[in-house]
Amino acid sequence: MKKIGILHGMENTFPQAFVERVNQLDGKNIVAEPVLIDRVIQGEATDYAVIIDRISQDVPFYRAFLKNAAICGTAVINNPFWWSADEKFFNNALAVKLGVPVPNTILMPSKERPTDTSDTSFRNLKMPMAWGEMFEYVGFPAYMKPHAGGGWKSVYKIHDMEDLWNKHAETEQLVMMLQSEVTFEDYYRCYCLGGKYVHIMPYEPRNPHHLRYATQPKTTGEAHKKLIATITDYVLRLNHALGYDFNTVEFAVHDGIPYAIDFCNPAPDADIHSVGQENFDWIVENAAKMAIEKAQAHQEGKTNLTWGTFVRDAALGLPLSNMTNEAAAPTEEKPKKAAPKKKEEEPAKKAPKKK
Repeated sequence: MKKIGILHGMENTFPQAFVERVNQLDGKNIVAEPVLIDRVIQGEATDYAVIIDRISQDVPFYRAFLKNAAICGTAVINNPFWWSADEKFFNNALAVKLGVPVPNTILMPSKERPTDTSDTSFRNLKMPMAWGEMFEYVGFPAYMKPHAGGGWKSVYKIHDMEDLWNKHAETEQLVMMLQSEVTFEDYYRCYCLGGKYVHIMPYEPRNPHHLRYATQPKTTGEAHKKLIATITDYVLRLNHALGYDFNTVEFAVHDGIPYAIDFCNPAPDADIHSVGQENFDWIVENAAKMAIEKAQAHQEGKTNLTWGTFVRDAALGLPLSNMTNEAAAPTEEKPKKAAPKKKEEEPAKKAPKKK
């Protein structure tokens, strides 16, 4: 009998419902339960064919435990090695290579030097940096956020250059990225499971937390069908390249073009009290199906992790174009490519602004 475990913290509704649903769907050859850890010894396998990770981003002990489990053959969802390496600025760069529209974004050095560094640690950083060019590329208003953050922590709306430097002074050793606002007519949050199950949810981030899913899309008819097809394609492109089995992708839609805003959420909200009954039922059902499929595909003596096409193709020495071609989409919409302004040339079109 194969076991599926779920590793979780304070959340209650999804883990319990997930375990119950797996056991309803199978329960004989495959069973699910909350993970219990009584010892962690190097190179010693766990009892689990699959572990769904919902908490290790906050608990380093769990992350180390999951890496040890993975090297012994457990299919950890999501891949703890990749999740440890991934961050939001890289996500944006990857999206550009995949042809998925994203807001214009730059990277900023931390306000304070990292601990145990000195001025000479930054001798390769040209000062002043080309702030004028970069600020023209992004434009104001903008959003400043940690390049590897999450949960809306340390996110600032920036109105102008003076406002930027005042707020940047509060960020201490955080490396920040500055990103164009996108004014949006519609906004969507999309679950993606196993690189194939996609659920697109209208979402209003400006609503109170418990009402963010209580909204309807403004785009209708054939335009809406085309938009949903494009979003589905972009969700799959991103998750295939990143290699996440359980993720959400958010899109702000401006003039019919969906801009990927946030797509590094490998422990996304799945609580019934925030996502609502319909979305909760979908995520429980499809997460259970995906986990059972992973358990069925599990092979002893093999590393059963999912690796995205970015890492896989790099390991095989394939060109970046191979990944891009694999992700090519049958959509008519072409992403708008942003570029910094050049002297004595027509300014490049900036990404639209977000309210």
